[in-house]
Amino acid sequence: MTAAEVSSEGQVAAYHEILAYTVTRGDAEFIHQYAVDAWAAQTAHSGSKPIGVFFALVGLYLHVEHGFTGRAVQRAHMRLAQHPEPWPVGPLPTDRGTLSACEVLTFPEGDARDAMIRAWVVAVWAAYAGQRDTIAALLRRRGLIA
Repeated sequence: MTAAEVSSEGQVAAYHEILAYTVTRGDAEFIHQYAVDAWAAQTAHSGSKPIGVFFALVGLYLHVEHGFTGRAVQRAHMRLAQHPEPWPVGPLPTDRGTLSACEVLTFPEGDARDAMIRAWVVAVWAAYAGQRDTIAALLRRRGLIA
């Protein structure tokens, strides 16, 4: 899906419904963070603030490749924000993944929807695979990963 397709009115409404769902989950994993990061990366555009795009990509990377929970991703974001710097955001991919907020909502609330949110994160991160090394290098330099 392209950023324009993902940002349609129906997708925005679906995203808001996902947020309402995830914020009430009360899960220790804090799946809400995954949805926030997937949406921010999937809908990023040339006018997006670099910090928002970069932090979303950090969240996707840390969850998909290092198994961080949403709470652990939040802590990583807070540590990064303590010492701001120019956040490297490379070119935005045209394709932003094969799943969208609307597709997530086709699954019933509970484990099935949570699994779909995780699949959405994986799909969006795959679209940004070209930025993996840049993100990993900054996180290693900042001591957030080994």
